[in-house]
Amino acid sequence: MKGFLFDQNLPTKIYFHPSLPVHHVTEISANPTDTEIWDHARRNCLVIVSKDADFYHRIIDRQPPPWVVHLKIGNMRRNAFHTLLANAWPKIEMAIKHHKLVALYQDHIASVS
Repeated sequence: MKGFLFDQNLPTKIYFHPSLPVHHVTEISANPTDTEIWDHARRNCLVIVSKDADFYHRIIDRQPPPWVVHLKIGNMRRNAFHTLLANAWPKIEMAIKHHKLVALYQDHIASVS
């Protein structure tokens, strides 16, 4: 893993400090398709971070790279979103080292090998 790729539906600025670089899909193009995002992440050994279930379903049938962090947290106020991610991120980073998929819920984290 070389970094994290935040999807279109996530903020371009985050207020916590991941151990690896964070990129946003807008670096690929203004409105990349899921396939473009997937291929970019695969080529660059990135972890896709998204609320989009499409990446969740795609990783189930494939092996990394890329890896996927699926945020199953619904709509939240910006401050609550950043607080949840900041608190959960160390556990997410630990889990993604050993699993191809990590799902973050408001009250727990689940993973799939």
